[in-house]
Amino acid sequence: MNKYTPFLAVFKQVLTPEEVQMVTGQTEDYEDTATKMTVELLLDYFVQACYHKWDGFRQSARLGPSVDLPEIHYSTFSGKAGEVPYDIFKRIFQMLVQKCNRQTRRHLNLPKDLLLIDSTTITAANSHMSWAPYKKFRGGIKLHVAFSHGQRSPVKVVESIARRNDAPFGEVLADKDYLLVQDRAYGKIGRLDQYVQQGQSFVIRLKDNLHLVMPRKLQRPAEGDTKIVRDITCYIGQGKCQSAQRHRVVEFENDRGEVVRVVTDLRKESAYVIAEIYKARWQIEVFFRWIKQHLNVPCLFGTTENAVYSQLYVAFCVYVLLKCLYDTVQPKVPTFAQLTFWEFMQYWRMFNLPLEWQVQFNLLRRKGHPGILSLP
Repeated sequence: MNKYTPFLAVFKQVLTPEEVQMVTGQTEDYEDTATKMTVELLLDYFVQACYHKWDGFRQSARLGPSVDLPEIHYSTFSGKAGEVPYDIFKRIFQMLVQKCNRQTRRHLNLPKDLLLIDSTTITAANSHMSWAPYKKFRGGIKLHVAFSHGQRSPVKVVESIARRNDAPFGEVLADKDYLLVQDRAYGKIGRLDQYVQQGQSFVIRLKDNLHLVMPRKLQRPAEGDTKIVRDITCYIGQGKCQSAQRHRVVEFENDRGEVVRVVTDLRKESAYVIAEIYKARWQIEVFFRWIKQHLNVPCLFGTTENAVYSQLYVAFCVYVLLKCLYDTVQPKVPTFAQLTFWEFMQYWRMFNLPLEWQVQFNLLRRKGHPGILSLP
């Protein structure tokens, strides 16, 4: 890779046109018969629009030829975005996640990676999104995300309208290969018992109004600088809503001095480690803020389900690949040439990556790094 290699060229090497065509061909009730504005070209336009932060169909159609995309009319872009089922781009995202999946060091030395689960809401004028009513004058959708703490990247996403409750999606996104970390919106009592029976590890914040019945204090040595208030086992809830099993509950003070209560199935780890696991949930909040600021996510181009969700799933694709490239190369770059993730993206946008980064990219290319940077 040299300083003038565009991001789209790398994207198309990692996710080839043949793979895009394969995913498109596997979609029921849709056949791509277009000769010019194909699904592949729609993907290319969405990738460039996200990467360069274009603000709509018109600007994308105007600027597309400047980055070597075929010239199209904005209405053609808009019409195709509304026509192509967004499930195609959802599966493309899942395929890219599998390609970029990798093992990383976990600073808490736990046997499983943390899976941080939360949602983010994106709104638009209600007249534009009547199929997703949210508030009086606003329409809205939600993206429910399972975010790998080790990879610092999303591994699964489910879409819904903004009025849907978060709680059911906690089960949809659960994965026994990970340790779930969730906020109090997901802390249903029956689900806690179910997770224990299924062998699903978890650390979930409890609502403040839940009763803790028959508490029994655990003796654990003091550790770390987090202030632990209580470490107990107990039944959770009252009456018919009470848990069938005893659960471990850890109470600790956060940075603002507020007491946070979390429930977990972990028995051997100290209360300090449990608190640190829950604090790691902040990474998904940072991720939501990052994609909204730097990948133009709140600026929705279309008004239909297909157009809205297709754009958002492509934005997730762009993030996953950028983060994978950054994490692959950054440790190999000398300290004096280190860049933050945002700086890496900005320098690449301006075709001005430092020489030290270009050298490492080219070394990976010559070594035939699997799936990444296999540029000719």
